[in-house]
Amino acid sequence: MSSESHAGPWKRPPTLHHTPRAQGRAAIPNQQRSTSVPAPPPRPEGLDGFNSACPEAAAAYLLTCCASRRWAMRIAAHRPYPDLDALLAAADEASYDLSAADLAQALAEESSPGLHPDAPQSAHTALRAAHAAYESRFGHAFVICLDGDGAANRLNQVLSGIRVRMTNEWDEERSIAADELRRLARARLAHLVCKHPESDTSRPARRVL
Repeated sequence: MSSESHAGPWKRPPTLHHTPRAQGRAAIPNQQRSTSVPAPPPRPEGLDGFNSACPEAAAAYLLTCCASRRWAMRIAAHRPYPDLDALLAAADEASYDLSAADLAQALAEESSPGLHPDAPQSAHTALRAAHAAYESRFGHAFVICLDGDGAANRLNQVLSGIRVRMTNEWDEERSIAADELRRLARARLAHLVCKHPESDTSRPARRVL
């Protein structure tokens, strides 16, 4: 968990713990969620199901997308949403308004991307070393949204992303991590509400990058 020392809301960036090792079907990395977030009720039946869910259930759905409780409660409180675009716009706005404490809470529940156990040992070793270096420097899991990237390229994307972002100052990296988390939350929410096919953004704790 990050030792947050800065206060105030996170602003839009001008540019752009511990790490449970998950298992899954893919042989490449996949951003995961920590197992400490309670399991949600069954997936809502589309946007109508999300809009009509009780507040507690709606918040539970949302916490699987981003573990900031204020983020989840804010989006749940503004239901009903007329369409997916309106819901995703609300999710983006809530992400941009996360305070430093909200962001720390959300990042603490993310897990750095892992690999399928059948992946080559050299890949496991390289990825573990890269994650350990990043987490030691910044105090939270490496967060990256790979939605839309080809499966075969994701491991290289993660390793190169860590290498580049390790050169950032703490504040700059926090801003980038916040934007990656916003993108992840948006993709997870679309997947949840629209029942999109499995992607690298899916929430279950046993998935890999």
